[in-house]
Amino acid sequence: MLNIDCKSNMITSNTPNKSPRVSNKLPSLAPPPVLAADVAPANDSDCAAYEQYIRLPELKKLWNVREFADWQNEPVIKPAFSALEITFRFVSTVVSDPRRYMNRREWTRRLESVGTSQLQIIALLCEDEENNSSTRGKAPITDLSSAGGALSRENSSAEVWKLRGETTVVSRGSESSLLPRLTTWHKTEDIARKFVYSIECEMSNCSYTLGLGEPNLSGKPTLDYDLICKPVQLHALKRSSMNIENMENQSLYTIHQILESWIEVSHKLLNRIGSRVDAGEFESALNDCWIVERIWKLLAEIEDLHLLMDPNDFLKLKNQLMIKSEAFCFRSRGLVEITKLSKDLKHKVPHILGVEVDPTGGPAIQEAAMKLYQKTDKSGLERIHLLQALQGIESALKRFFYAYKQLIANVMGSLETKGKFVYADSADLLGQIYLEPTYFPSLDAAKTFLGEYWLTHGKK
Repeated sequence: MLNIDCKSNMITSNTPNKSPRVSNKLPSLAPPPVLAADVAPANDSDCAAYEQYIRLPELKKLWNVREFADWQNEPVIKPAFSALEITFRFVSTVVSDPRRYMNRREWTRRLESVGTSQLQIIALLCEDEENNSSTRGKAPITDLSSAGGALSRENSSAEVWKLRGETTVVSRGSESSLLPRLTTWHKTEDIARKFVYSIECEMSNCSYTLGLGEPNLSGKPTLDYDLICKPVQLHALKRSSMNIENMENQSLYTIHQILESWIEVSHKLLNRIGSRVDAGEFESALNDCWIVERIWKLLAEIEDLHLLMDPNDFLKLKNQLMIKSEAFCFRSRGLVEITKLSKDLKHKVPHILGVEVDPTGGPAIQEAAMKLYQKTDKSGLERIHLLQALQGIESALKRFFYAYKQLIANVMGSLETKGKFVYADSADLLGQIYLEPTYFPSLDAAKTFLGEYWLTHGKK
């Protein structure tokens, strides 16, 4: 076992004490670094204008309706399905764009990547639900085999065929989703087929599938996608509240509708993580943490779609929308909130380690972390993995804001990355979020100490 007595291992100096020299330097007048806790949304009028622009209040009405009392995943799956369905619509928008100078090929590739990333996260949410005994079997599914294989003769998208022997496979596609329609249009057939096969692959470890026309070779029951997602009501919100004659207008608000949908998913998961950690459900909290980490990466991928917008059309749109010289992301109250919730996960560390915070600032948490890192039992490994996931969220969050700073420079010009966010010695807010100290200093210190220990004793 390692000697983790921090006090006895502290380095002491043998040099004699000398009187301190008087410094001729003036005290530093630089302002303290901006912390994530200082991040606040833009003023209320700007936030309200942004929400009305992307019709966020109407989207939230769809998400907040609870129709399945026993299904705990409903508040998480609904906005995730909305984002996926809006992505299908975005594909149709891109291939229908009449502008000859747009990079349609790269748009298609990027949307395929974004759609696949969303499907991976949705599959993880469904798998985790099925692996949890308290939530298993609660999702609203449509199992045609339970109806004796009876299918409607009219307006049915279900397909039935036989495999080897007496095995009969029934695959029911959604009636309202755009994906089955995209598979039949020559302009979108290729990307739609890839989505369909991605669904089949990603949902392979789940006891049901999505019901979007995937082959369903395992003959699994399908989720009632139309009932959960409500594609008809969702696509009724496809037009912005501001009727602007600019082709990039539709791209801009569609990107942000997808973004806000996943922000809503992340918000629900972060609240759930806190509840599960408090209840000692570390394994469930661990799975949710890694999903949140993936969502932060997905948000950055979604934001990068702005790079494909035509510079002239987009900057014209910026003027038409009267977007000021500021980081547009801070108009999203949801993004600011999940940033705070992600950072506040640091307060869960003492509970995970089973210690209390030392009011005198002692190394109790650091010592507990070093002891934990040596454990190999199930309980110890669960907590180690959970702490790793918390630090993974921090890394993904900081990468998002740093990437967003670069995105603004590439799309609007480097002057926009400074704007009114310049603080004395040139540090802007987006850069400070990336550069601020770690949210988990005790874990950082524990790993540093262990690294130094093995550097010293590893060769003995």
